[in-house]
Amino acid sequence: VPVDGSHWLSMKEALGSLRDRGHEVVVVAPEVSLHIKPSKDFVMKMYPVPYTYEEMEKEFKAFFHVAFEEGSFLTRFFKVFEGMKRISAFGISSCESLLKNQELIKYLEDSKF
Repeated sequence: VPVDGSHWLSMKEALGSLRDRGHEVVVVAPEVSLHIKPSKDFVMKMYPVPYTYEEMEKEFKAFFHVAFEEGSFLTRFFKVFEGMKRISAFGISSCESLLKNQELIKYLEDSKF
């Protein structure tokens, strides 16, 4: 179950190596993602989440903008902290959506994921 962003970009390389060694690779990911996309290298199992791509992209862009703003350390610290809380809310919401998706959880259990 990957995390979007740089974690996914690193993991994607490892998944290719596993597939090349004969492993079946299954990726479980939210339907809304910045970088996690279907590929011929793995089976993709997606689940719905209560936010849109546009909402997520807007928060990430705002976070990166704030992270490089000028200003006092304390002001920037609190702005970055608030941005991280908003971005973390997407991850929490995604995890909640996965755990509440009984159909997908049953598939994972049945396949001994």
